[in-house]
Amino acid sequence: MRKNSIKYSRMNGEVQREISTIISREIKDPRIHPMTSVVSVDVTPDLKYAKVFVSVLGSEEDKENTKKGLASASAHIRSLLAKSLNLRNTPELTFVIDNSIEYGINMSKKIDDLMKQEEEARKD
Repeated sequence: MRKNSIKYSRMNGEVQREISTIISREIKDPRIHPMTSVVSVDVTPDLKYAKVFVSVLGSEEDKENTKKGLASASAHIRSLLAKSLNLRNTPELTFVIDNSIEYGINMSKKIDDLMKQEEEARKD
């Protein structure tokens, strides 16, 4: 399977959707923060490995605890993924903390603050 094919992108989307559902509904580890979302999944073309990019809205300690919790639950998540997706190979999961959503929120706040300052400067 080529990396830029439609089938490959659909596979990434399906794996992302299933892992997101599994994390939110099936995993009961207290280390995993409730505001955890799967941003994207990058499955290798041979379907042996998958990098799962996870965003956590919380402190740095919450992010570290969530990463440890997901790493310890990865075998269970993989087995549930194998049951829900009928694949020849179920990918081995690697979880990576992604800060892009938090970065976007911070940049949006900065832009809003700047717009308010400009508005106040125009009124004066």
